[in-house]
Amino acid sequence: GTAVRAIPALAQRKLPPGATPPQVIRKATRADVVTRMKHEQREREALRICQMKIRERGLPMKLTRVEQLFDGSRLIFYYTAEGRVDFRELVRDLASHFRVRIEMRQIGVRDEARMLGGYGPCGRPLCCTTFLQTFEPVSIRMAKQQQLSLNPSKLSGMCGRLKCCLRYELPNGKGVKHGGCADEGGCGNPTGPGGSGGCGSGGCGAGECGTCGR
Repeated sequence: GTAVRAIPALAQRKLPPGATPPQVIRKATRADVVTRMKHEQREREALRICQMKIRERGLPMKLTRVEQLFDGSRLIFYYTAEGRVDFRELVRDLASHFRVRIEMRQIGVRDEARMLGGYGPCGRPLCCTTFLQTFEPVSIRMAKQQQLSLNPSKLSGMCGRLKCCLRYELPNGKGVKHGGCADEGGCGNPTGPGGSGGCGSGGCGAGECGTCGR
């Protein structure tokens, strides 16, 4: 067939600012696998007990996940809340029960969706659980640019916020969809692959976009 246009080059995936790439120390042994299975069992127990303690104390927080470090020295509790929560008494109860260091980490609703996972309306796994490295800003203006229905139920993802994929099909400066740079202003660089009006051979993230500079 005839090639209508080429797929724009993708920017190299980057870790979030300040994050260090994970390192493989060695191949997991049978003992490591057994240890991890025991940790998973303890994480489930910690999740159940912490949820019970939260209900008893009436704390305005929602527990998302519990993680135990491989050396067993610390339990990390991830939660969401509207504001600041005084969980000092809760930490004392948990430390007394599990006899390890307790750490409470507040996360956002998008991070919660990433941890829990799931499937979007498109039928595919959530982008944040598969390939998204960071959460970029998404605005209702992006939906208006694509002439989408402004129905909140259709524009919101599992996290209750605007879908991250609203950035994917923004038209570029030439009005061509799929050729832009996921920037509200669009990309006007006409040197994209196949004349699509994309960001050039380097793609966004290579500093070759004339509009966003990415």
